[in-house]
Amino acid sequence: MTKADIVTDISNKTGISKEDVLAIVEGFMTTVKNSMENGENVYLRGFGSFIVKKRAEKLGRNILAKTSVVIPSHYVPAFKPAKEFVDAVKDKVKVAEHV
Repeated sequence: MTKADIVTDISNKTGISKEDVLAIVEGFMTTVKNSMENGENVYLRGFGSFIVKKRAEKLGRNILAKTSVVIPSHYVPAFKPAKEFVDAVKDKVKVAEHV
């Protein structure tokens, strides 16, 4: 599902114009992004949490140059789904059997 699909689906269900729904979705995404860029986590009860996660410093390898490189600690955005969300996906999405 793409952002355009989400906008169309919400517009069809609510009767709000696609342009207005797009502005709301863009506003939501911008707010989440700006909050995370400022080091703030975003909690959406029943859906999940957009969190800023710290990655520890580690030793990496440049295989071509045969050298080791220190990768400094840094922060990355992450999403942690709520338990209800995880349970709903587990219940409704079935694993395909390979023949």
